[in-house]
Amino acid sequence: MQLPTYDDVVAAAARIAGHAHHTPVLRSATADARWGAQFFFKCENFQRMGAFKFRGAFNALSRFDAAQRKAGAIAFSSGNHAQAVALSARLLGMPALIVMPQDAPAAKLAATRGYGAEVVLYDRFTEDREALTLRLAAERGMTLIPPYDHPDVIAGQGTAAKELIEETGPLDRLYVCTGGGGLTSGSALAARALAPQCKVYGVEPEAGNDAQQSLRAGRIVHIPVPQTIADGAQTQHLGEYTFGIIRRDVDDILTVSDAQLVEAMRFFAERMKMVVEPTGCLAFAGACTDAQAIRGARVGVIVSGGNVDLARYADLLAGR
Repeated sequence: MQLPTYDDVVAAAARIAGHAHHTPVLRSATADARWGAQFFFKCENFQRMGAFKFRGAFNALSRFDAAQRKAGAIAFSSGNHAQAVALSARLLGMPALIVMPQDAPAAKLAATRGYGAEVVLYDRFTEDREALTLRLAAERGMTLIPPYDHPDVIAGQGTAAKELIEETGPLDRLYVCTGGGGLTSGSALAARALAPQCKVYGVEPEAGNDAQQSLRAGRIVHIPVPQTIADGAQTQHLGEYTFGIIRRDVDDILTVSDAQLVEAMRFFAERMKMVVEPTGCLAFAGACTDAQAIRGARVGVIVSGGNVDLARYADLLAGR
């Protein structure tokens, strides 16, 4: 297995240019003062379809040959990758079929359908989404683009960190949300090339710390579906590609509680006037728990997405 490289990230950046947004890097004087650090927030909640996932999906689909484009793309996702593949397929003129859990946020289901994709629902607690998707792919001749364990997806996700570091200059520490590891591994490729001294940390829900366990064990650890408000990080294991890069290039995997995610959501809403989904708050929450280590440091935080059902968002902020 050949792992993707930073050269693949550079190539992906060229492919998505003019299609993906070059998202803003925002600062917060309040965050800097409270934690004694310099924070640089890469706001992928302002990306097309509301999350970093568009980068990897568009990069992967743009590499399809004519036969693949005719048959279309298929994917499984709890929401953001679903929307990313659906929108990318529409922009590239190909059909898309997305396998999504029945309990996916209503806003994400509606958006995926709104981008023109066919949606097949499954029960995440009793059905195997990967087996279901592989069966449908075989039946329809569609090309499977998994949400994280694919070289083109990883390379595309790495363009977010590439843009961040090119804009800010070298960072001391970079915090990235971790589900299946696509953004974390892609970000690590960019950081190692552009800021070799930068420490890279993945952050996942403490209820679903499969990546942390995997890094400690030196092998991919599988866990039950985690119960967490971070629906984009309810993954059960890392991929072969993502684990290979994380084991080599990521300094550590941190965990945070759902309560800490809500506090980060509240900070973004009150102090930075941003709607950020729970999964999108993982990196910032992780940096805040690392308070002693970040003091005096230049800290990059990838805010990974803003796709959250507004009623659910209000309930979480109200403590319901």
